[in-house]
Amino acid sequence: MSTITQARVQVTGGVDTHKDTHTAAVVDTAGRLLGTAQFPATPTGHAALLDWLTGHGEVVLVAVEGTGAYGAGLTRFLHTCGVTVVEADRPDRKTRRWQGKSDPVDAEAAARAGLAARRTGIPKAANGQVEALRNLRVARRSAVRQRADAQRQMHTLIITAPEPLRADLRERRIDDLIKRCATSRPATDRADQPATAVMIALRSLARRHQHLTEEIEYLDALIAPLVDQINPHLTVLNGIGPDVAGQLLVTAGDNPERLHSEAAFAMLCGAAPLPASSGKTNRHRLNRGGDRQANAALHRIVICRLRWDQRTRDYTERRTKEGLTKKEIIRCLKRYVAREVYEALTNPAQPPPTTP
Repeated sequence: MSTITQARVQVTGGVDTHKDTHTAAVVDTAGRLLGTAQFPATPTGHAALLDWLTGHGEVVLVAVEGTGAYGAGLTRFLHTCGVTVVEADRPDRKTRRWQGKSDPVDAEAAARAGLAARRTGIPKAANGQVEALRNLRVARRSAVRQRADAQRQMHTLIITAPEPLRADLRERRIDDLIKRCATSRPATDRADQPATAVMIALRSLARRHQHLTEEIEYLDALIAPLVDQINPHLTVLNGIGPDVAGQLLVTAGDNPERLHSEAAFAMLCGAAPLPASSGKTNRHRLNRGGDRQANAALHRIVICRLRWDQRTRDYTERRTKEGLTKKEIIRCLKRYVAREVYEALTNPAQPPPTTP
């Protein structure tokens, strides 16, 4: 009789994930802690963790910290087993100071957050084309950053180079500079001389720049058709190209239905202003949270539309007359763009509505 009663108990799990181990906690519907345990971060450990949770009763849901990092494998395993998974934010600093910091404490906090539905969200599925797109974009973003570093380092070397060499290179455009330095043939037996050493360094950086450019073009050739395959109507919107569309798709994930409203998507992108009112003061402040890469993508869309979209230019002129600054207008426009992008992300089979 006690076994039947125990099987009917509904429990909520919480998991604090790490590279090598996962610490799990389980609480019942009344919030009582039933136990904590640690498991290896392996497929065998994932199965043992689920068996341990189900041994305490019927698992309603599991709140996992770091579903997009160390908890990605566990999240996929639980989804495969039909277990509802939510992403739990780590406790804020005030809670950490009050409760202390340890893996069992964090796991219990995650379980209680899942039970109370506090600061939890549906994690990305990470099992489809958008996950493939994210992996390609990781390599591309790294290549772009390294190419920019190489270009800055070349300009720095030219500034401090000996005068004849400096005069020859300082006014060249970047394409001509890369070609000139990459095809140079400095005498390596005179590498102890500053002018020769500068040219050797510039040749190395220029060839690195060329290699990274080829790598970026190769990745772009893979990313562009993949973006069109995932959502063919997203790049139709004004100001959205394959790079911006790819970032917005990655932000939404393989399951954009997890974004329950356009306001939630705007908050995820950091484009929703936060209320900062008190007493007779009624104001909003800039939201510095959310996915900053998605926020940057919305910013690029707005900057493009400020130049090419007549509707945006008319709106800017009207709001300027009302006394808003350019930064404030851009923040408002990012909020409108987030609404438009949300409709395209959640309805990939339907073309976006045309705005008169």
